[in-house]
Amino acid sequence: MRPGRGAAAADAIIVAVPVELKSLVKPLQALIARVGELVRSARGGGAVDYCRIEQQIEELTAAIERGAHESVLGALHLDAKRVEIRGEPYVRVGYGVGTYFTMAGPTELERPLYRRCGSRNAPVVDAISLRAGVIGNGWLPRTAQAMAHLHQQGTSREAEQTARQMGRLPYSRASFERVPHEVGSRYLQHRADIEDALSRELDIPKEAASISVSLDRTTVPMEEPAKRPPGRPRKGAPKRPVTRQFRMAWCGTVTLHDAEGSALRTIRYGQMPNRDPHELCNGMANDAFRTREQRPDLKVALLADGAHEMWNLLEPHFPGTVFGSVHREIDFWHLAEKLAAAAKVMTPDANAAKSLWRRWRKLLRRRKDAAAIILVELDLSGCESIVVDSDRPVHEAITYLRNHGERMNYAGALKKGLPIASGNVEATCKTLVGIRMKRCGSRWKAETGDHVIHLRALALSDRWDDAMAKLMATQRTAVRSLAA
Repeated sequence: MRPGRGAAAADAIIVAVPVELKSLVKPLQALIARVGELVRSARGGGAVDYCRIEQQIEELTAAIERGAHESVLGALHLDAKRVEIRGEPYVRVGYGVGTYFTMAGPTELERPLYRRCGSRNAPVVDAISLRAGVIGNGWLPRTAQAMAHLHQQGTSREAEQTARQMGRLPYSRASFERVPHEVGSRYLQHRADIEDALSRELDIPKEAASISVSLDRTTVPMEEPAKRPPGRPRKGAPKRPVTRQFRMAWCGTVTLHDAEGSALRTIRYGQMPNRDPHELCNGMANDAFRTREQRPDLKVALLADGAHEMWNLLEPHFPGTVFGSVHREIDFWHLAEKLAAAAKVMTPDANAAKSLWRRWRKLLRRRKDAAAIILVELDLSGCESIVVDSDRPVHEAITYLRNHGERMNYAGALKKGLPIASGNVEATCKTLVGIRMKRCGSRWKAETGDHVIHLRALALSDRWDDAMAKLMATQRTAVRSLAA
């Protein structure tokens, strides 16, 4: 860049644009010309519709962005008769115009097409898509990644509206439905390797003192085939009737805690109904194991409610031979809720019941044998058979204490600085599944639900950028010219 000469030197700057970047010239000229008009018209004291000005500048700069992509993508193509891709020879079979979708809109390029040697009906490929790691049919990696991020937050309709308001990703609702699922499908293909790499690279806070692993369930509305009614179908009846059924999905968390038991960072997991929950537990166990490889001093605690299936899933994945001494604890507030209901039966006076409940809570925090002491009090109350709204609160509390008393040493956990509540996994059920997947009228298929739940788990775990960088690296392929 240098000042102009002669009479124009005072009010113009000449910019030299290399010939190979000629795709930038026209959009740059258009932006400069329009901004000049806006500057001249803005002088004075009148009100200005600056929203419209912002929109015009966005459109003009988007054209420059597309021109820049056109130049760079054009440099990625190879025009050779034969090339090598993944160790196999390919031959050029012709040329074609390809559309590449950027954050600023689509751009078109003519590029050579190749087919594997000896395969007459094999699909054709192009060097630009392979080298850049294009997703699907022309979607550039960052564009596809951004669309997937919007889709894990909300519906395709909401994603389209958000993109329109931001002045980016000018694509249809159908594209916001299709592209994120393509990203999700490719992520699931590489999920095990990516999650293992993320676990190895986890940045552990210095103040971390323990790891808690929790598991819980929540419902998801699923789309399932419906039985046809007997007799002849009525006119206009759907050819493939479906029904909406709520099925149980799985949620899990691995949380780092400080010496006081407060959460520092949580990694979240989800598994759709009809999928193997052992896969989810394997992932959590691997994260906990890799974390302790870096910090063997971290103590490990398992937290869940009283459902036996939770413990039957969790405990086998955390053997003492691998993790050493593992503290197992029933969620404190699940027990407190049952004791509160029992206290109301034992002491009809509201204030007295509240006082009794508080005493039990303090006892559980201070004495390791508190569960046994409370169990004796409940047994001696004589209220086990009292029914309240078809429930027997004292009986239920007694049963809960008898079944899980060995997992209720809250005083010991607090003394070691371990957490005693599974609020992180319960919050995960709400944020991971409830907010996104349980909207009015929504229903999910297993495959597309898998895409959304795993992508959303990455975003909620602050792993999105690292995971997407590793995923996009798997999509890139080198292309080398071969002698004819």
